[in-house]
Amino acid sequence: MRDVFSDEARVAAMVTAEAALARAQARFGLVPDGLADAIAAVGARDLDPAALGAATAVVGVPVIPFLKALQSRLPADLEPHVHKGATTQDIADTALVIQLRAGLRLIAHELGRVLLGLERLAGRHRATPCAGRTYGQHAAPVTFGFKAAVWATGIADVAARLPGLVERSLVPSLGGPVGTFAAMGGHGPAVLDAFAAELGFRAPPLAWHTRRAALSEIGTWVAMLLGALGKFAGDVAHLATTEVGEVAEPAMPGRGGSSAMPHKRNPVGATLILSAGMAAKGHVVTLLDAMVAAHERPAGAWHAEWHALPSLFGLASGALREAALLAEGLVVDAERMSANLQITRGLLFADAVAGRLAGVLGREAAHAAVERAAQRVRGGTPSLEAALRDDAALAALPPDLLDTSGDLEGAVEAASLWVDRALPTCARARAELAALA
Repeated sequence: MRDVFSDEARVAAMVTAEAALARAQARFGLVPDGLADAIAAVGARDLDPAALGAATAVVGVPVIPFLKALQSRLPADLEPHVHKGATTQDIADTALVIQLRAGLRLIAHELGRVLLGLERLAGRHRATPCAGRTYGQHAAPVTFGFKAAVWATGIADVAARLPGLVERSLVPSLGGPVGTFAAMGGHGPAVLDAFAAELGFRAPPLAWHTRRAALSEIGTWVAMLLGALGKFAGDVAHLATTEVGEVAEPAMPGRGGSSAMPHKRNPVGATLILSAGMAAKGHVVTLLDAMVAAHERPAGAWHAEWHALPSLFGLASGALREAALLAEGLVVDAERMSANLQITRGLLFADAVAGRLAGVLGREAAHAAVERAAQRVRGGTPSLEAALRDDAALAALPPDLLDTSGDLEGAVEAASLWVDRALPTCARARAELAALA
């Protein structure tokens, strides 16, 4: 990802944009036929990105010094035709979109890896029982495979939006000084269509110099991806705590330690993913602010995007790397999960018992009876089942209604069905990502 957004990559993308413009214009006899090949023959290193950076600090945009350097390397008869009718923002925006396309391909590849790892994790633990938690407390039994399927499906939900995002938002920019491409006369729309085709993009209806929704959507999508990865990471961080101890991050030499406490095995990957999501929000705000673009070209708004988008893609790249390591190597302690199921002495099965009793007592009476029993368990009664059997109001009921011994199996079966239903959805999302990568 650093390579995608490097100075050399930016210069190379600007060369690509100028060469595509020359080919498009040559179709209509607007520039000489040899211009595009001459431009394409110039390499990014030939233009000295460091020198261009120094000049950019003076003029404010990279395209002006870039054009001077490019023209100096072209034959004298071709040099006057470079950049005909275009403006600096056309080339800067198009180069950025070329880089974003490359960045999204990298994300698609790594995202597919994360999904595959989570699918396999969910499949392996399809029937591994563990506590479901709501409001941080034990609620009812699920399986660890169900929990992993929730992580995978949440990430797949975001991944499924990527193909449409690419189609909508990755379009080149071409409109000349105020967006009308007046220097092309009546050829403006046709040149734009040809320019887009040369670059492998869909053509926009007109220049988007001050229509920045596409870039905002890309940045927002990246932040959503980080949020979905953060859901996974946040759960892992909690499950890895000493008191819970149901999972651990994959062990690596020197990873997860503490400068003061040699026994520590901190959840480093989860921490990095969570921090990336927190850092992303400010960059999305920058992109949304840039949508308020004055007239035909604003001061500062579109320039701010140059900082926000590469930063977002860098955060996503790091988070995806850590998420893939977690998905592929998470250490699952099924015995600890089983032990944790017992710590509330049967209260995890309160919902199942209440459901059975409702058919006899009615919903409200059943809920009240189980709530009374739960209170006695918290007061010291050995188990929920024992508390129910001690309740005089329930003494006349058939004993099997109060028996919780089979409730775990029922919970596991129910959770496993949802794993089976979720995994094909994740596989479809992976297939779509593979087509993009």
